Amino acid sequence: MPSIDLNSDIGESFGAWRMGDDGAMVEVVSSANVACGFHAGDPRGILATVKAAVAHGVAIGAHVGYRDLAGFGRRDMDVASADLIPETIYQIGALQGLAAAAGGRVTYVKPHGALYNFVIHDERQAGDLVAAIKQVDPSLALLTLPGSVAGQLAEAAGLRVAREAFADRGYTPEGTLLSRKLPGAVINDPDAVAERVLRLVTSGEIEAVDGSTVKLDADSVCVHGDTPGAVALAKAVRARLEAAGVEIAGF
Repeated sequence: MPSIDLNSDIGESFGAWRMGDDGAMVEVVSSANVACGFHAGDPRGILATVKAAVAHGVAIGAHVGYRDLAGFGRRDMDVASADLIPETIYQIGALQGLAAAAGGRVTYVKPHGALYNFVIHDERQAGDLVAAIKQVDPSLALLTLPGSVAGQLAEAAGLRVAREAFADRGYTPEGTLLSRKLPGAVINDPDAVAERVLRLVTSGEIEAVDGSTVKLDADSVCVHGDTPGAVALAKAVRARLEAAGVEIAGF
């Protein structure tokens, strides 16, 4: 039976500002990318999120990003290594503490937003991310786009790497994510999303924005927690996969 990990970005509420439905999402996914307070999330909400993940047997990952609450971590930044490495260590450590308090543990790291996109191609920031992970805990896996510079550097450093695809994001013909500024960047139709994920898992292919076919080898599929109707999308994906005999399991 084929299997795939289903992950989502959660723990992103801040104070009175609510983002997503973490309680419902952890009932659907097998891995949770939990915000660490820099791009989103506050200690109270993060603790509640990791408690829910532990209660449902969901793997916990540190969703690290730029120090950019106002921009939700999606603004491009050229952060110096002297800042990026310790700030990444700080975020992972904070989540490790909250996860331990909830009776769980952090098992992987996934960069968020603009940082995610930068470490796909930027060797310096990718190296900083890898260095931070290795200094904190070399047993942590890195979740990143297939073929990314960060993934290559992580493997060279002896870290475990999991390859990620996106259920609700448009792809370029080159296999990278379409900019959120462009039409077709976010897909929020449950049937369309479920069908494209089933195709990805069973054939290793996904349709790009221009209709061409992109080859992707993925260990995990992400549904963004802030996508409109995110829980419905995740449920549709899981139902379609399980109906086809695909097991949902952590990477």
